[in-house]
Amino acid sequence: MTEKLHAVTLVVDMPIAKIDALDVIAFAADGGVEDPGTPYPRVWLAPHAWAEVEIPKFADPPPFAIDVYSDVSAEIAWAQARRLHTALERLGWTVEPPRAGVR
Repeated sequence: MTEKLHAVTLVVDMPIAKIDALDVIAFAADGGVEDPGTPYPRVWLAPHAWAEVEIPKFADPPPFAIDVYSDVSAEIAWAQARRLHTALERLGWTVEPPRAGVR
């Protein structure tokens, strides 16, 4: 049986490397990057909620996506996405409002 993930996506229109984006997210969330240097690094935002970054492939221009996932509920994913959105905007990033995610 596959685990159901609830997702909310934030879109940022700026050029940045994936690890740098994860570092900023970790700073905003007062956490750290888990599994850096692997294909699936993530930043834990709260218990049962984490963020992953999807950077365009093959030197495509921005925007890039921050996917906020929860393995428990859509409400947790939405709450953490709104919290991250606010924190990133406080750091000077321009982030589109959260929207229904990819999974």
